[in-house]
Amino acid sequence: MALRPGKCSSGCGESRLSSLPLSRIKLIMKSSPDVSSINQDALVLTAKATELFVQYLAAYSYKHGSGKEKKALTYDDLSSTVEESETFQFLGDILPKKILASECLKMLKVQENKEEEEGRDEEEEDGDEEENKDEEDDTDS
Repeated sequence: MALRPGKCSSGCGESRLSSLPLSRIKLIMKSSPDVSSINQDALVLTAKATELFVQYLAAYSYKHGSGKEKKALTYDDLSSTVEESETFQFLGDILPKKILASECLKMLKVQENKEEEEGRDEEEEDGDEEENKDEEDDTDS
C-alpha cells in the first residue's frame, strides 16, 4: 500500500505528507556518521513518525498538565510530562524543568562543597594508610 501525499496546507502547491520540512530532517539524518544515503520513502516516513510523536507529546502534556485550565500548552506542561512519564523520560536533557539562576547557583555551590569534602576525606584516608604502613614497617624491623 503506497502513501499518497496531500497538498500543502499553506497553498504552496507542493505535495506533502508531513508538515515538517523534509530538507531539515534529511540534514539531521545525514549528521549521523552511520548514514551514507537516505531513501526518499524512509525520509517521508521518518518525518511523518516525528510529526505524530510531537502531536502525541503535545496532546498528552496538555491533557495531563495545567494547560487545560488555561487552554494553553506551556513549556512547564511539556517538561513536567517528560519528568513524570516514563514514556518520555528520554527527553529529559532536551526539556528539563526550568529553574531560577539563583537556584542553579545554590545547587552548584552545594555540589562544589560536596566534591571538596570528598576530596578531603580521600586525603585523610590516604594519610591514614601511610601511617599504618609506617607502623607496620617499624614492627617488622
